[in-house]
Amino acid sequence: MTVGETGPVELTYHHGLGNDFLVTFADEVPAEGPELARRLCARGSGSSDPGIGADGLVVGTPTDDGRWAFTLFNSDGSRAEVSGNGLRCFGHALLRRTGATGGTLDVVVDTAAGPRRIRVEGSPSDAEVRAAVEMGSAGPGPSFAAVDLSLAGVPVHHAASADLGNPHLVLVVDDPDAVDLAVAGPALEAFFDPVGCNVHFVAVADRSTLRLRPWERGAGITEACGSGACASAHVAHALGLVDDEVTVGMPGGSATVAVGQPIVLTGPSVRGADHVVDPGEVLAGG
Repeated sequence: MTVGETGPVELTYHHGLGNDFLVTFADEVPAEGPELARRLCARGSGSSDPGIGADGLVVGTPTDDGRWAFTLFNSDGSRAEVSGNGLRCFGHALLRRTGATGGTLDVVVDTAAGPRRIRVEGSPSDAEVRAAVEMGSAGPGPSFAAVDLSLAGVPVHHAASADLGNPHLVLVVDDPDAVDLAVAGPALEAFFDPVGCNVHFVAVADRSTLRLRPWERGAGITEACGSGACASAHVAHALGLVDDEVTVGMPGGSATVAVGQPIVLTGPSVRGADHVVDPGEVLAGG
């Protein structure tokens, strides 16, 4: 996809538990990707707004070794290293694009955080499929020693950070719904400028169930965060609060996380409408 040369671009809307993405395929990642993401992902309703509305724009590009590369621009135009829900949606889009038969697509894709294996169960025509992503190992996250946890607005029982190829701050609280996420999310993330950090408020329901509300770097409040579910399950498991397999309930629905080497995230991908846009018109604001 090269703006001004390829003409109209095909996009497909997907969501994983309400965490939604516009997915396209191109020979190379467009230099105009950040601005295209800002405009296409805008959720405005004005007649002059070209936005379709999404949390991010995913661009799939072929690699020299015959694989696919996954590139994600957040809705604010910033780049994200990886996304659990985004990878499930990308796998769904690949299933449709390749026309793979047999009920399963098993593929390894390249991300900025390293290779990730996606296993999709379904057929190319299915509007909803189930997908599992090997999310790699969780490592130490960014330091949060200077973070003022009182900005959460509720008591924080445990705090930890984790890295899934992208950074996460996990805060264990009594009730994530009691958090004013629009206030607490950006206030806490500001301590991680200029890199930013995903911030998650988590409650332990029992040894196999977590409740999570995410604030995502580059997107803000989202219905779900796949890598955040993995980071939260990893932290809760390290604290001895949950077992190896955890159901993580989020505002958009539930995903399953198997804590191990690697961590595996499993959940649905739902395909929505196809869109055809002219990047030149989008960038011109038309």
